[in-house]
Amino acid sequence: MKPATGVAAMAFTVVVAAALTAAARSTFQADRAGAAAEQSERAAKAFAAVMQAHGKAIPRDLLAAAKAVVVFPRVDRQAGSSEGSRGVVSRRTDTGWGNPVFVRASAGSVGPQSRAASTDYFLLLMNDESVQNLLNDPAGIGNAASIAAGPVVGRSAGSDAAMQAAILSYSSRRGLFAGIDVRGIVIQPEDDLNIAVYDQTARGVLAIHDRGGDRVAADVRSFPEMVELYAAAPADIIPPVTAPTAFIN
Repeated sequence: MKPATGVAAMAFTVVVAAALTAAARSTFQADRAGAAAEQSERAAKAFAAVMQAHGKAIPRDLLAAAKAVVVFPRVDRQAGSSEGSRGVVSRRTDTGWGNPVFVRASAGSVGPQSRAASTDYFLLLMNDESVQNLLNDPAGIGNAASIAAGPVVGRSAGSDAAMQAAILSYSSRRGLFAGIDVRGIVIQPEDDLNIAVYDQTARGVLAIHDRGGDRVAADVRSFPEMVELYAAAPADIIPPVTAPTAFIN
């Protein structure tokens, strides 16, 4: 009987260990999904703040023409590399603005090494090639695609280079909003968040050609819903915005 008892005890230990592992994995996934929702909400808040600013916003016609929007909210040198360069991408799809894809930036002007603290960065990707190459250029954006500081509402329409650029870039800090050259930043997927939310990598989510709103929690879609709100509104109208309850101040 002793061998049988030993086998039963061993089997019980294996079952308990498996249950604990599954519980730990579930907790980790829930934690990552929560972090993804917060990241999307921060990006939505930063984007809304810029678009509501009188006389110094991203021109609505450029937003309407963009194939994707990228936001790195609250980039802070003191935050360190784990927090300071997190961003969100939403791509225009056949049925609206697609689910947020979670990314990180390093090098160039975006990232924890930047001297400007608590700065929001915005990228408009103006053609399909720039979207496809976003995560595929180890040398940094601006190498495989042309990039230029974007024009701002109420100022000059922008240079010929800006009007022909594949990527337009902006920054906002303490109420100061302007086009800025972020040539050389390397954007990489933050796939612990993407997999937690979608069970897919960033590249997989970017390849989906519908908005996918029915497949994720509403708070995860805060950012694409905000982009859609402004992209669809007439240029002379500032849509009323109700901030999601989970917005982080």
